[in-house]
Amino acid sequence: MEGSRPATPEAPPENLWSSILDSVSSSRSIPSKQVLLLGPSLSGKSVLASALLQKPVSEESKDETRSDFALGYDWADIRDDGDEDTLARLSVYTVPSDAIAHTSLIPHFLPPRVSLPHTLVMIVLDWTRPWTFLDNLQTWLKWVEIWAKGDGSRDLEIVREENHERLQHHLQHYTEPSVDAVPTTSNISSNTVLPLGPGTLTHNSAGVPIIVVCTKSDLIDEGNDLVGASSSGMGGMVKGKGGEWEERTDGVMQVLRTICLKYGASLFYTTQQPNTLQVLRQYALHLLFIPPAPSPMASGSEAPAPLRNPFVFHHKPNPLDRDRIVVPAGWDSWGKIGVLREGFEAKVWGEAWEADLDADVESEDNSGATKLYKMLVPDRGAKPPPLPPFNSPMAEQAFLAKHYDENAKKPDRDPRGAFRNPTDTAAAGIVGPLGSSSFNLPNVERALSEMEAGMGMTSSLNASTTADGARRLPQRAATGANATTHVGRPPSSPTTGTSPSPGGQTQHEVLQNFFQSLLSSRDRGGASATAKSVGPKTNGNTSGTDDTS
Repeated sequence: MEGSRPATPEAPPENLWSSILDSVSSSRSIPSKQVLLLGPSLSGKSVLASALLQKPVSEESKDETRSDFALGYDWADIRDDGDEDTLARLSVYTVPSDAIAHTSLIPHFLPPRVSLPHTLVMIVLDWTRPWTFLDNLQTWLKWVEIWAKGDGSRDLEIVREENHERLQHHLQHYTEPSVDAVPTTSNISSNTVLPLGPGTLTHNSAGVPIIVVCTKSDLIDEGNDLVGASSSGMGGMVKGKGGEWEERTDGVMQVLRTICLKYGASLFYTTQQPNTLQVLRQYALHLLFIPPAPSPMASGSEAPAPLRNPFVFHHKPNPLDRDRIVVPAGWDSWGKIGVLREGFEAKVWGEAWEADLDADVESEDNSGATKLYKMLVPDRGAKPPPLPPFNSPMAEQAFLAKHYDENAKKPDRDPRGAFRNPTDTAAAGIVGPLGSSSFNLPNVERALSEMEAGMGMTSSLNASTTADGARRLPQRAATGANATTHVGRPPSSPTTGTSPSPGGQTQHEVLQNFFQSLLSSRDRGGASATAKSVGPKTNGNTSGTDDTS
């Protein structure tokens, strides 16, 4: 038994659990589909995203003052008609504007090499601003072409070719659904191949499914007499619902259909009504699940059965109702566009559109589609206020030199004149050199008068004090003879304070006498203190230690 055992146990297989999980996930994985919403701000993209995902519109998205993210995102699971199996996961990316800061983020989340076969582009136009339709279409259609080109690698070129063949096959095999169409079968017949009409799919080299959605189309039929208004309807281009109003709205739709025909795109008008949004959702799922084109190399006997689209679009095209237009891709043509209103040349508009794309700027003549559209729909948008006129200020040195010359010619404007004759123009607040006339200022005169009054009282006090001291000093000298002999010097006689002189003295002499009296009183105070400190020590010597006899 022990000999039959292997010497070392067998090593377990590497990444066992990873291989098991990968096999399970690959067998149960669901495809991922994306819808990219492009359009200006406040054009109704949040309502479309909620309708595609079948989620209620949040109160935040209804607020016009909200701040959008750089790239909005939301998702939901797509189930079949019986609501049993999950067929795909639908992701909706919302771009708030055509700013480069917003559009540069999309290739990082939707790289074209991986997401191109599973992405649908919706370009949203706002019917409250119809004069912006062509500008927005040019901006976003150019961007879609740039995004689909990517880095130009070989793998991406193969994906682009396959995607273009799939869209072309879908346009060629489109058949209009009938009323008796069976919901479980597709309305696309693989046996009927129709050649593409003139002006169909001449652009869109990557074959990106595109839907042009004109929101708020219910405002077209407003009967209010709004002349010059830009918040509803056709922006007040015309008054009421006359024939001119119908011609303009029909002309706008014909221009949009002509441009959509060149890109293999479809055109839809939507309102806040759920039925128009539901029709748009059904068609968006139909385009997302278009089966790939059959391989041309396969023979008739070996060709596999064509794949069935799980979401068949049963709604009939509707080019007449102004608030719910439905023009699927592959149905429209130049002939159908011209029937709507006579006098419209689809070929002329197609060439004008290509002229604008080639020039990238408006040409001088009226051959561009942008200029032709401005003649059809004049711009009624709010214009920014004009800038104030440019103010060219004078150079600093030139300004100073000009005013210096003017002030030099006017003596009264020279500030130095106040110090040249101070007696004439003496004013408080002017700082200058102090002279004899500076004492004539009011503050100085008041201070001197207070000094004189105080000096008079001090002189009388000093005189009385000096007389008393003169009487007491001889007595101290008599009793303190020994102290005088010990000190070795006679006591100094005090000097009397100098009384103020009569009124003939100048102010300088008054100040000099005042400060001299202060110095004299200080000398008298020092002499008295010396006498007091020496006197008691001499007279108090009763023991006669100093007496040598």
